Amino acid sequence: MRRRLIAAPALVLVAVAAYWFLIRERTVEATLRVPRATATIGAGADAVAVGPRGQVLAWLPVAEQPRLPSLPLVEAPQSGRLAGPVLMQARVLGAAPPALRPYLASSYYGESGVDVLLRSGVELRFGEASQARAKWSAAAAVLADPSVTAADYVDLHAPGRPAVGGSGHTLPPLE
Repeated sequence: MRRRLIAAPALVLVAVAAYWFLIRERTVEATLRVPRATATIGAGADAVAVGPRGQVLAWLPVAEQPRLPSLPLVEAPQSGRLAGPVLMQARVLGAAPPALRPYLASSYYGESGVDVLLRSGVELRFGEASQARAKWSAAAAVLADPSVTAADYVDLHAPGRPAVGGSGHTLPPLE
């Protein structure tokens, strides 16, 4: 009887130690991460959201405000993923800083690569989707520069040396 009384607390101690040192740190916790929509395909009630990595988010309702920039597709691909030039556009739009998103109208793939059109008519020329964050930082710096009041385009191929051309469109107002 005495052995059983001594063994019971020892067994409980071993079980608690096993949990504490072996199991506790490996417990799985469920985390749901909903991707944010950064662009749309289509318009109106038929619009479909697209995520920053080119995934089609057909299950996610598209909010009317803030308006998301549109991609040049009539309908979403059946595979649920974008490819080619439209994927590069989605990646560029997905890297846009939150402060600039309300000013983005659409994107397209032109002669110079990915181009993003602002609601004011100014074109941001990104080229390839590589270094998208650095290119957006350069675009934000140019758009915030008080000495630049109008432009037709901002060339961001070399993010360290953005170039501004034309004077036909006014820059978006600062908020």
